[in-house]
Amino acid sequence: MNGQLTEILRDPADIPVLLLMAGLAIASAVVWAVGWLLPKVADAVPARFRTRVLTLVPAVRLAVGLTLIVWALPKVVAPTPQNLLAIVGGLGIALGFAFKDYVASLVAGVVAIAERPYRQGDWVRVGTHYGEVRSVGSRAVQIVTHDDDVVTIPHGRLWTDEVANANDGARTLLVVAELWLHPDHDAEAVRRRLHDVVITSRYLDPTRPFRVVLEERTWASRYALKAYPLDARDQIPFRTDLLLRAKEAVRALGVRFAERADVREGGAVDPGD
Repeated sequence: MNGQLTEILRDPADIPVLLLMAGLAIASAVVWAVGWLLPKVADAVPARFRTRVLTLVPAVRLAVGLTLIVWALPKVVAPTPQNLLAIVGGLGIALGFAFKDYVASLVAGVVAIAERPYRQGDWVRVGTHYGEVRSVGSRAVQIVTHDDDVVTIPHGRLWTDEVANANDGARTLLVVAELWLHPDHDAEAVRRRLHDVVITSRYLDPTRPFRVVLEERTWASRYALKAYPLDARDQIPFRTDLLLRAKEAVRALGVRFAERADVREGGAVDPGD
């Protein structure tokens, strides 16, 4: 191993150590200067340009590092065809290991384009993330959550995670609003009132069917208002509208909501948590 390394490297007497140290010092100074100067420039320019300026920091650092490697390598390695072949082979193996997940995501991207588990405009859940698909790239899909966060998910997650698509290319999707009530009440009266709540919502798509579903427990009655808004992007205001007016309607009937302790005693999840 030492013999092979000696054949690859130049003779120590031929390696310009001081020049290499000077190059490293200059590169370090440039990286430090960029990291110090560009954030100040970003704070000084208009807000719409701030992000673009800040993205130059890692790009410049990468460019400086690659330039230093390309400049220093011939000064350390003997430039023979055998050495160049060995370096290129070793670099290829290293890159293969480093980018195996990237390549897997590219392959999964081809599968995603063919099978279309999601497309731009769909509302999907991947793992713990739920949002609208903003773009489908060759390596990853970007979704925008209800909190306006942009989440980038590699297509490679297709191999390990389930993908739930709420609308699958359609303009709207099913919204479910839940109410947990004390079981001692007139269920038919509550169902009729909740039916009126759904049908009078300004967000409701009247061309799609809707339902008020009751699931009875010994500790609580679960009502689920299932309906479609006019547009998938209205799902949050639609659910909010249903819940606000449903709670008002239930209180007007004199029906009590299930107590937190009652709901948990039965093993259900309290939607108020």
